[in-house]
Amino acid sequence: MSKTKPTALEVGRKLLKEEADALARLSSQLDGNFERVVGEILARTTGSEGSGKVILTGIGKSGRIAEKIAATLCSTGTQAVFLHSTEAVHGDMGIVRDRDIVIFVSKSGKTEEVLYLFHKLKAVGCYTVAIAARARHPDCELARKVDAALDIGEAEEAGPLRLAPTTSALLTLALGDALAAAVMSKRGFTEDDFSRFHPSGTLYNASVVVGKVMHPVGKVACVGASATLRELVDSIPAHSLGAVCVVDAGKNLIGIVTDGDLRRALKDDRKLSEIAVADVMTRTPVCTTPEATLENALTLMEKRRTQISILPVVEAGTRRLLGLLRLHDIYKTRKN
Repeated sequence: MSKTKPTALEVGRKLLKEEADALARLSSQLDGNFERVVGEILARTTGSEGSGKVILTGIGKSGRIAEKIAATLCSTGTQAVFLHSTEAVHGDMGIVRDRDIVIFVSKSGKTEEVLYLFHKLKAVGCYTVAIAARARHPDCELARKVDAALDIGEAEEAGPLRLAPTTSALLTLALGDALAAAVMSKRGFTEDDFSRFHPSGTLYNASVVVGKVMHPVGKVACVGASATLRELVDSIPAHSLGAVCVVDAGKNLIGIVTDGDLRRALKDDRKLSEIAVADVMTRTPVCTTPEATLENALTLMEKRRTQISILPVVEAGTRRLLGLLRLHDIYKTRKN
């Protein structure tokens, strides 16, 4: 009687569970070698003596993970480059200096191209590190030769055949993230530093606050709840922001009328002077505050069942209107 094949969902869940368990084991196995490598990275890339850089090298899947670790280090304030282990011995070794720290990535620790490069770089005098499975085992040749070895453990691959580099790739990547995080912490890397290295894209938005981008209340069209649509239309300036805020006598926000609301109201057979703003506006609209990040504001816009493109900005803890933020303003920061 043949076995019933597992469903796709069962296979996926099993793989993720195995990888999660492996990550938990790796966390508990970090030792003094990890701290030693973090210290060397800081010493060789920081201050007057820090003229060096971190070089990640490997081939195949390990090479791709090494390339990603190099990118993560760069984005968090540490100068790092990727060096392909095969291309290196055809001229690219010229980037290596004695103040550098070279991290060799090889699951087996026996990859011929990586070992060959190690022997060629040994004479340069740089600090060498290995990231490998079973790095503590005597059979791991690379780990025996380098100045410090980081062990990802047994790293039994997850998946039906246990052949594709799944768990080992994940553990290596996670260990690279851990190195970058530890170096960031020791370096005192801040959100402002992060913004300098990410002048475009969503990552930049993560550290920019709404108050720096919003249109201040003085440039926002506002009317009272007793106004008519005629008065609302007359209040819209030549360069509309796409909405009119409805406020009370104390300038507290009580509603908003967007261009979409206005277009729908225009289908009414009544004259604009006969339609009250209070009958058209969206009451208690979703708002943000000047202290919120653009990333948070974008999340507020996108998580609505129907995506919104405008957020009134109010004083934290109150409904006092301070300005208006558009989706366009958030995307604009990605280009500048």
